[in-house]
Amino acid sequence: MARSSPFDKLLMVECLKQKGHVVAVTGDGTNDAPALKEADIGLSMGIQGTEVAKESSDIVILDDNFASVVTVLRWGRCVYNNIQKFIQFQLTVNVAALAINFVAAVSAGEVPLTAVQLLWVNLIMDTLGALALATEKPTLELMEKPPVGRTKPLITNVMWRNLMAQALYQIAVLLTLQFRGESIFGVTKGVNDTLIFNTFVMCQVFNEFNARKLEKRNVFKGLHRSKLFLGIIGVTVVLQVVMVEFLKKFADTERLNWGQWGLCILLGAASWPIGWVVKMIPVPEKPFLDFLSIKK
Repeated sequence: MARSSPFDKLLMVECLKQKGHVVAVTGDGTNDAPALKEADIGLSMGIQGTEVAKESSDIVILDDNFASVVTVLRWGRCVYNNIQKFIQFQLTVNVAALAINFVAAVSAGEVPLTAVQLLWVNLIMDTLGALALATEKPTLELMEKPPVGRTKPLITNVMWRNLMAQALYQIAVLLTLQFRGESIFGVTKGVNDTLIFNTFVMCQVFNEFNARKLEKRNVFKGLHRSKLFLGIIGVTVVLQVVMVEFLKKFADTERLNWGQWGLCILLGAASWPIGWVVKMIPVPEKPFLDFLSIKK
């Protein structure tokens, strides 16, 4: 709309919002201020724009180049996508840990993962995992997707599919170790509990790579540009080695030999082919929670 009164612009914004649209308004003059303030996103010009317009807007385009809006969109989508990656990753950790400890406690009366170990897992996965996934830079692929609707769920069907597949695999492996590990590998209970703890952490380390791409099967694309991600993975592995091998009293662990470490890494690495196969499974458009009639 050009050469229109401030009221006309404001009326247009209000009508569009009433119809359920997400409205963005650009402007640089004082007369644009009401519409900028009413819009979901107000964009003002940094050079030509008046102070009133800047104060009424949400985003100021410093170089007055409208093409910068594309950069704003890309970074906005990147932040949203990174939040989804971390939620998927964190839910997988929590679902697996809860299920393993609950089943073991009900059936055997004891839990394989101690309070200190669970605290350790949450510490390295919450802090380091968040840093690794939240610092991924925007890609051109993000602009190929349609916009996310106002009422769309944050946890999508794709995320449910990915996290449930990985959580079920981890639960199956760790419960097998819990109930049959001592007889299968001929180890003591202390070593078996350490195997469970170490395998659980290794599963999360490898699953962190899967979480980089929610839909794409090639999770290693652009990995060489994510130096912080690789650094955090390295730090996580080093801290886990220290936890298992040198903090036995604190972590209630036993030292593992090379073969046992190799087994833990192999079981963790199996999440890569599982993630690759699972991403070929189609998911319905309708959100899963709608099937359960969980609606606001």
